[in-house]
Amino acid sequence: MINKLRNIYTKKALSQIPRLLGNQDRNQFSQTYGCFHRDYWLDKTSDFPDAVRQFGVHALALVYKYNFPGNIYYRQTKIKEWTIAGLNFWTRIQHRDGSFDEFYPYERGWVGPTAFTLFTSIEAYNLVKDEIPNEVAERILAAIRRAAYFVSKGESEEDHLANHHAMACLAVWKAYKLLGDSYLLTGYKQLWKIFLSYHNNEEGWSREYDGVDPGYLSATISFLSKIYQGNRDPEILNVLRQSVEFCSYFVYPNGFYGGSLGSRNTLHFYPHGFEILAREIPLAATVAEKMLKALSDDKLVPPEIISDRYVFYRVPEYLQAYLDYKPRPNKLQPLPYERETFNIYFPQAHIFILNKQKHYLIANLAKGGVLKIFNKKSGKLLLNDCGLIGKLKSGHVVTSQWLDPNYKFTIDDNGWKVQGQMNIVPSNKVFTLFKNLLFRTVLLLCGWSPYFSHLLKANIRRLLIIKGRRVPINFQRQFQYGNQTFTLKDKIYIDGKERFANLLIGDELFVRYVPQSRYFQSQELEIYGHYLQNQEIHRFNNCRTLEFQQIIDSDKIRISKNFHNISSQDKN
Repeated sequence: MINKLRNIYTKKALSQIPRLLGNQDRNQFSQTYGCFHRDYWLDKTSDFPDAVRQFGVHALALVYKYNFPGNIYYRQTKIKEWTIAGLNFWTRIQHRDGSFDEFYPYERGWVGPTAFTLFTSIEAYNLVKDEIPNEVAERILAAIRRAAYFVSKGESEEDHLANHHAMACLAVWKAYKLLGDSYLLTGYKQLWKIFLSYHNNEEGWSREYDGVDPGYLSATISFLSKIYQGNRDPEILNVLRQSVEFCSYFVYPNGFYGGSLGSRNTLHFYPHGFEILAREIPLAATVAEKMLKALSDDKLVPPEIISDRYVFYRVPEYLQAYLDYKPRPNKLQPLPYERETFNIYFPQAHIFILNKQKHYLIANLAKGGVLKIFNKKSGKLLLNDCGLIGKLKSGHVVTSQWLDPNYKFTIDDNGWKVQGQMNIVPSNKVFTLFKNLLFRTVLLLCGWSPYFSHLLKANIRRLLIIKGRRVPINFQRQFQYGNQTFTLKDKIYIDGKERFANLLIGDELFVRYVPQSRYFQSQELEIYGHYLQNQEIHRFNNCRTLEFQQIIDSDKIRISKNFHNISSQDKN
């Protein structure tokens, strides 16, 4: 049973090798031989090669090197040649400063793409190095050194992502082990100190932009565990223990993981780190086993539904998880929802968790009170409420689901309350022909400057992802619980001239721009939000105050609405 479940890793990974190869230019007479960016070399819909796609070399090297169950690619000469071609192409698209591009020309990305492809190129090189021609090997090693030096200098593009800083540590550590360069060891130690500034040692999570994200925390665990395999630093192990514990709260009774409770809304789960740690940290074995079962039940984000840009990450992750799989003990440690009843609040993350006899509840107050409630016996998701989102008559889309430092929080023995102003959703903008031409012109004129490249990327991050724009529409979300009853009250009041065109309360909502998010999961079909009807919108705009209440009693939800004129009491 367990061995068969282990094979899910290879089944999911090997099924995507034809897709990876289909994205690679395998024509040795082509000037883009080895390129994995099909949009660039074949479709001609991209004007530059995305270096992140070269992550594919790692998957090819692994299936060439190891005889996985059902692996038809094992020791196939062509797979080896295409791996080397991919590595060689990676060296050709490197900038002089050692960096690479991912989203646009002259991006000169720090971790994504430089550190990520540095790591995967080192791994692929180590797997096939005895069969690489000397001239190509020298070129690869030179590119690895340049990239490692670039990453060692640290970020200058406001990359406030803990998983990126963890990957920077991993890539430079691997480069040091390969090249034996003392400069890189010094660089690794500096990068590790910077990573620690992103890790919350009191609560056990690591910051992704401005909050907690369970999906990317699993990635951080994966990257740091890969370091720990060759560097048994107790400080790394301490971070990993804390991170595994924190991640375990986001393994849900219905088998799903993470999602809209996170700062970046990611649904993915990186299993390799948990497999590495399974013997040393018993809870890691529990999480790994639960998530492996979830993968077999199509409750995670499998490679087959991931976009071409990011499927390259998942395939080697699963293959390595298979290789480092540990047999499970007869009795696994319980997950948080399987433990005795408790409630806990993480005041720095603003995460509230309530584990009752029949129900498991988890909320992120920092995101305006995003909330999930589960029936533990049936595993059913009873309530999946991501807050408020609506469109104003001015055209702006606004939401309560924002990480706003001005939100006010109240926690007591009966529940919690969060108050603040709604924010404009910035990521609805799209490229027009004119905007695209203007952007490319600026890149052409100024892209030669690394300083400009990093400044541009920092500003793009602020405008599309981080920066909030409040509107004078106030909300208050209050949650209270009794023995078996839960009450969620929303109060919205318009404190300015804005008026709503429509409004949705609840449901699964993703408002932040994150490329590795918004994948479909079947649990979305189980939960519906509540749209205000036209007459209710009209009444709300006139009265300017709406109270919306949901009572969950015996797994049934009762709803009530109330409209009234704004008063000074509504603002308190």
